Amino acid sequence: MNRFARVSLAFSALTAVFTAAPASAQVYTQAGFEEYLQQVGNRARAEGVSARSVANGLSGLTINDRVVELDRPQAPDPVGTPFPPFAPYRARHVDSARINGGRNTYAASASVLPQIEQRYGVPGQILIAIWGHETNYGSYTGSFDTIRSLATLAYEGRRRELFEGELIAALKMMDQGVTRQQLTGSWAGAIGNPQFLPSVWLRVAADGDGNGTRDIWSSRADTLASIANYFVDAGWRRGEPWGVPAYVPSGYNRSADNTKLSAPRCERVFERHSQWKTIREWKALGVVPQKPIGDDAMAFLFEPDGPGQPAYLLTSNYRVILDYNCSNYYALSVGLLADAIR
Repeated sequence: MNRFARVSLAFSALTAVFTAAPASAQVYTQAGFEEYLQQVGNRARAEGVSARSVANGLSGLTINDRVVELDRPQAPDPVGTPFPPFAPYRARHVDSARINGGRNTYAASASVLPQIEQRYGVPGQILIAIWGHETNYGSYTGSFDTIRSLATLAYEGRRRELFEGELIAALKMMDQGVTRQQLTGSWAGAIGNPQFLPSVWLRVAADGDGNGTRDIWSSRADTLASIANYFVDAGWRRGEPWGVPAYVPSGYNRSADNTKLSAPRCERVFERHSQWKTIREWKALGVVPQKPIGDDAMAFLFEPDGPGQPAYLLTSNYRVILDYNCSNYYALSVGLLADAIR
């Protein structure tokens, strides 16, 4: 982002319409919810959504209190809060089960991956690693009613602009042939194998098997092509690695390389990234890549667990993975899983 976290919903809060209240002091009612849905229906029709989809999507909805409970803890850590160690996260997300599952999924995708790689320029193992992180290769995609969840979160109001827009996007999906039953996913509205938000599906979901649909629920080709199209839309550079492990000499002066970048919607995501340098410049400073990467490639240094622990030189393609989910640990573990898959 600055399209960061369009899938993971790790956004900073948008302007609140209602103040988030404790569960014991809820300020919303079913009658108020239904009145709000009438307003949403009016907006959706004004944006071209059919009356049929508005009725099929919004009729009979009730507030889902569980969704509100799950949303309330979602807030960024204050600046200065210590970062947790990466090693335990890596152990959970790049474990033997996920690696083996990725290798099996890669092999099962052999008939579709070459065409997708050629078309989009994104390595198949990266696409498989995203799929593995999001839904364990499709084994769990969520059981929440997407429209009910988005309507509840929009009405609750802390991030109404975001969730109301996604709710209307879900209604537009119905106009494009997506069934009400397919609109099931995470509590925050992410759907299908790649866990796209509805607006993301509208923008980048792709027909990978050429049958005229964009089926991210049951089509392997559509799932992988859609993730690849997302990456291209976010700026993926064909032929460039996501990053490489690196050796950093003892006594290296890190203070001279601190970055000043900030991300409005994920304010701490760049906090430990260094400035950009060419690989040639890093080598001149004694920072040596441990895998092949061109001397002219631009990269920044990231040491998730601090000096003396594993370090990485990361390229702009790493930032594309961050666009999918603006967590450094997510993005780094996707890259490491991809390397382990192939």
